[in-house]
Amino acid sequence: MTTWTRLALGLLLPQIVLSSPVPEAIPEPVKLEQRDDASEGYNSPAYYPTPHGGWVSDWAEAYEKAYQVVSNMTLAEKVNLTTGTGFFMGPCVGQTGSAPRFGIPNICLQDSPLGIRNSDHNTAFPPGITTGATFNKELMYARGVAIGEEARGKGVNVQLGPSVGALGRKPRGGRNWEGFGADPVLQAIGGAQTIKGMQSTGAIAALKHFIGNEQEMYRMSSIITQGYSSNIDDRTLHELYLWPFAEGVRAGVGSVMTAYNSVNSSACSQNSKLLNGVLKEELGFQGFVMTDWLGHYGGVASALAGLDMCMPGDGAVPLFGDSYWGPELSRSILNGSVPVSRLNDMVTRIVATWYKLGQDKDYPLPNFSTNTQDEKGPYYPGALFSPSGVVNQFVNVQSDHNITARAVAREAVTLLKNEQGILPLRRNDSLKVFGSDAGGNPDGLNSCNDQGCDKGVLTMGWGSGTARLPYLITPQEAIANISKTAQFYITDSFPKDVTATSKDIAVVFINADSGENYITVEGNPGDRTKAGLNAWHNGDDLVKAAAEKFSNVVVVVHTVGPILMEEWIDLKSVKAVVVAHLPGQEAGNSLTDVLFGDYSPSGHLPYSIPRSESDYPESVGIIDDQPFGQIQDTFTEGLYIDYRHFLKANVTPRYPFGHGLSYTTFKLSNPTISEVTAIDSAYPPTRPTKGSTPVYNNSIPAASEVAWSSTSFTRIWRYLYPYLDNPESISASDEYPYPDGYNTTQPESRAGGGEGGNPALFKTASTVQVTVTNNGARRGKAVPQLYVELPSSLGLDTPSLQLRQFEKTKELAPGQSETVTLEITRKDLSVWDVEVQDWKAPVNGEGVKLWIGQSVGDLPIVCVVGEKCSFQ
Repeated sequence: MTTWTRLALGLLLPQIVLSSPVPEAIPEPVKLEQRDDASEGYNSPAYYPTPHGGWVSDWAEAYEKAYQVVSNMTLAEKVNLTTGTGFFMGPCVGQTGSAPRFGIPNICLQDSPLGIRNSDHNTAFPPGITTGATFNKELMYARGVAIGEEARGKGVNVQLGPSVGALGRKPRGGRNWEGFGADPVLQAIGGAQTIKGMQSTGAIAALKHFIGNEQEMYRMSSIITQGYSSNIDDRTLHELYLWPFAEGVRAGVGSVMTAYNSVNSSACSQNSKLLNGVLKEELGFQGFVMTDWLGHYGGVASALAGLDMCMPGDGAVPLFGDSYWGPELSRSILNGSVPVSRLNDMVTRIVATWYKLGQDKDYPLPNFSTNTQDEKGPYYPGALFSPSGVVNQFVNVQSDHNITARAVAREAVTLLKNEQGILPLRRNDSLKVFGSDAGGNPDGLNSCNDQGCDKGVLTMGWGSGTARLPYLITPQEAIANISKTAQFYITDSFPKDVTATSKDIAVVFINADSGENYITVEGNPGDRTKAGLNAWHNGDDLVKAAAEKFSNVVVVVHTVGPILMEEWIDLKSVKAVVVAHLPGQEAGNSLTDVLFGDYSPSGHLPYSIPRSESDYPESVGIIDDQPFGQIQDTFTEGLYIDYRHFLKANVTPRYPFGHGLSYTTFKLSNPTISEVTAIDSAYPPTRPTKGSTPVYNNSIPAASEVAWSSTSFTRIWRYLYPYLDNPESISASDEYPYPDGYNTTQPESRAGGGEGGNPALFKTASTVQVTVTNNGARRGKAVPQLYVELPSSLGLDTPSLQLRQFEKTKELAPGQSETVTLEITRKDLSVWDVEVQDWKAPVNGEGVKLWIGQSVGDLPIVCVVGEKCSFQ
């Protein structure tokens, strides 16, 4: 999602206009350096036409309701619902046109994945990376419910989240923190639980960014360059990057947002293989596909490729009053370049989703403005002249969501090191607290647009994935509420006049920030290009200075992702390290809940922390040296990112994926494995037959349905309407040059058959039960994690360990036990067969090993499928 800030800074340049309907490539920029050739072996084959929605039984009722409406709509009404009204042409960051005859209002779309952006009286929840670090499915769901309730309360129809792309392939990637971690299963579970929670309230979730958006720089196309091409082989796409999207679709997500970049040299918003073939056919997606803001690069091309809604509706240059769709989509229907059947499916998907989530039943209209914090203002700020009135009603939607926000932030707190039991702190400990990250923004709360600065405690990254803080409990405030003797030095330069005794404990706060590319913070254009993986504001020096002066140092880290610690982690004085991730508005309270021992830490790392950035493969570095042409970013590391890579390269990270200590200790015992559904064939059973889809009259409608002369309302300048002057002059051609590969016979994917794929993939194959006992002296929660090791008999190079399941226990008292059940599906034991185009598993699970422990580096239990479990 992008903002007006990009325009104001002059960073958003006009998008490329496609002169051809062919969606498989963006034309090279005129009179500029020719783009690089696509990488050999990476291409995006054509897949046409778009599969129609409505064949999944769970959506049948919603599609029937949609059919009754869409079959009676005019061309103008249909086009209205597919096209945004334009930048700043309504209260939300984006809104479609409406169909008032049928009670369908302008559909309001609003950021962000962590709460309502650019609003008031809302909660600023911890972002995805923090939520992932909880490894707590119940909290993931509860946070989703709370976000959905706030969206509904503000009148937001589509809340733009969760984010599961970027996956975190590049550790410096600017928006990794919006997702749940650098593992497809952790991302998948976090995304699916969030979707279920959000949509339980009636708000439509938008799963994003589909797909391969793994760095911020050069993601967008303009008149002088093209967004980079993420070149991904088919197996890597399925086993890593597509996995969380498949689970999101299986969770019933209502909408999917495309990424700005290309995949295999075809722009995501008009990539027919990805949208038609993978998302709508193989994964059985029943909702609607939208662009990211100004990620719409062509009209006919994108419609044929499977796009259903363009946001915010504008064409090459925002606020010029033109669009690739809107009146141009009306023209394309009348001249036959876009089949009426495609438009009918586009609109039906949108309306069916609206019905599926019950938004026809007393769903509120927007009561806020994303454009101003004033009570009154113009209704259409993008227009030169606009009617005005009350635009902000200041509806308080926070309820008791601060409790959930605090719980998420608290359960994410990850203890990496704790020597001599220095933590938890005692209330009468002599504390001296250092670092600006312990305090507030000296310029005031929310003084930086979209959190685009690193001042004070880091509660979230920057960009459209943020929300205004309704309040902020800083660590300084929370510590002061508990410790009456703590002294605070809210500075990143170690004071020369500080005295230290043997009883003093120095608590040093450091951070590392990143965000979206339209804002540059301290030389970092979204991605951490300048800062690298080091702490910001000379944080390493601050820790070392404290360690030289004090004999007891506790380091608290707020960070968007992996951060290097080698300069100080082994210093004798550094007794404890706590990663608090990005905590949101309850930053201080959630931290002191753990620091002072009211709760034991129970967070686990959602990524690995390396010893050196050179420990990663070169291919996951940020590309920052080619501003013209199309950058070819080839994923040569394939399946080997994060811990998968470290295991293959025999590199021991400083702290492995899944690592997290507690104030107590846990024992795993009594592991057992049980077969539930036999895997009696290498490939799943034949996919179910598709249900029926709506059947419309697909004749080209009368031109009068989009004629300006038939309207009787006052036009708003720059507002995007579906109408045309003199549409009667447009005639259809019987020989329109559709793209190569276009046909009218829909090929079905053998891997499809339901939401997320063939339902047989998601049947439980085996369960593992393990008893978790708190054998320490304090209360705490454990997170048993299950990793699969697939056999070499599959004949493919496969990561040695892959996370497939986890559960978090309840809070266990000393001596208390809980038996945890970890379910493994057929898909969990499968690899993607690129030749057969289906998921292949070892017959009867032969040779599969399931490893259980408390991190990828601590797996004491192995269960052999079909046999038994043992300790290693």
